[in-house]
Amino acid sequence: MKRFKPYTQSRRHMTSVDYSGLDKVKPMKSATKVIKKSSGRNNLGRITVRHQGGGVKRRYREVDFKQTDKIGTKGRVETVEYDPNRSAFIMKVLYDDGDRKYVLAPTNIEIGKRIIIAEKAPLEVGNRMKLENIPVGYFIHNVELNTGKGGQIIRSAGSQAQVLAHEGGYTNLKLPSGEVRKVLSRNFASLGQISNTEHNLIVVGKAGRKRLMGIRPTVRGTAMNPVDHPYGGGEGKTQRGTKRPKDKWGNITGGRKTRKKKKASNRHIVKRRTPKRKG
Repeated sequence: MKRFKPYTQSRRHMTSVDYSGLDKVKPMKSATKVIKKSSGRNNLGRITVRHQGGGVKRRYREVDFKQTDKIGTKGRVETVEYDPNRSAFIMKVLYDDGDRKYVLAPTNIEIGKRIIIAEKAPLEVGNRMKLENIPVGYFIHNVELNTGKGGQIIRSAGSQAQVLAHEGGYTNLKLPSGEVRKVLSRNFASLGQISNTEHNLIVVGKAGRKRLMGIRPTVRGTAMNPVDHPYGGGEGKTQRGTKRPKDKWGNITGGRKTRKKKKASNRHIVKRRTPKRKG
């Protein structure tokens, strides 16, 4: 982590990830595109997600989550780069057929490292293979849920899943939340833990830095008038005044299960995630 000298009050506790180990190169033109920001508006121009807007202009890096078109092809890691659109780092891979693509970078990946995508590959960090060929106890990331769709889970900074068992054409994975889930053994996954493990230790420090991220100010419900929020009104600092926590429109936000009881993927969950204990 990078810490700053406290020459202002906002700098006193501010921290940032140390990016000195990354390659300072321009992104590949062939793998970048401009995405227009919607600022939380829908196709009618109405705000559907509050507190969004502004922020630094970004170019989207097209990351290859599938890698299935490179099965049997070896590649070499050319660079490890910062990606403003995700918490993890990405790496530029030059394949033996001359193609270059961006891929999610695992922890401790080195420049010049050779990686391969195959149904069965050496058990080395960065390699991608079918779950059925990964031994119990190994940590993986960028896991496919639907065959051929590419990695859909375990893609954020520092996350990893652990292989627990293989049975009946399924592989049991322990997810970062503590949930144990069955995934088809023929699906692909990459070995290792996702890079930028210190991402959760970042202290933003000041409001201006939040604005650069594209996040606008949020007004507390207790600071509003009664007409604007269920928590509004009262003299000074008052209690909530409602039996259950609610949002601006009176919808219950806590103490109620929101997952659909008949969701198709329920049958794949072996063990529910462990709830966070308060205090």
